[in-house]
Amino acid sequence: MRTVCGWARLLGRPLRRRAPAVRPVAYARPVAAGRPLLSGEPGEQRRSGCRLDQVDTTTCGSAVLVALAAWADPAELDRLELGQLSGGRVRGFGERYDERQRQVHRQTNRFWPRAFGTTPWAMVAWLRRNVPAAGRYRVRLVDDLDAADVASVRARIDAALAAGRPVPLLVGSTVPRHYVLAVGHHGGGEWRIYEPTGGAVRVVDPALAGGRRLGTALGWDRLHAALLPA
Repeated sequence: MRTVCGWARLLGRPLRRRAPAVRPVAYARPVAAGRPLLSGEPGEQRRSGCRLDQVDTTTCGSAVLVALAAWADPAELDRLELGQLSGGRVRGFGERYDERQRQVHRQTNRFWPRAFGTTPWAMVAWLRRNVPAAGRYRVRLVDDLDAADVASVRARIDAALAAGRPVPLLVGSTVPRHYVLAVGHHGGGEWRIYEPTGGAVRVVDPALAGGRRLGTALGWDRLHAALLPA
């Protein structure tokens, strides 16, 4: 059965111009000027004694955006690391990190119900408004029953990662459910993916996307969309 995003991709095909060939890696030039929040190494991600996981069940997208913002803009990590007075006390890193996720969740869901998470278009719009140093991103829906479509998006993800550009991914069942962040390559071409539910970077074989078997690593089997550098 096709996913919701797969149907959208399929039905939109007659309206799209022929997709361009994969551009060279140079198109996705690295723009990182920040101080990475994530180490990028496989395993649990921690900072100042705090596990870098999502604050609640609706903020996976917000956790991904905070990590991406820190990669591109040093002000993001400064906001999290510098103690700020709140009610006459200094808040710890963990409290600031949770509060930042909630703030980003509010900012990305001005009209969409927050209980439903965040749409990929809201993710892209938030980056454009708040983190221009990250460069432009666009939403690329995926039909994971179409091998050519999966191969095409995989090639673009690989190009972005090779150039040092993190790529948010939307996964789920037949409906989209969860955001993760591809942060780089590992070994023989696997992806290192930050999964915010567990607050860990996991090594994932990209072939699992075409086989609809991402669940063993990411909790959900189906790839719905990628947010690609534009």
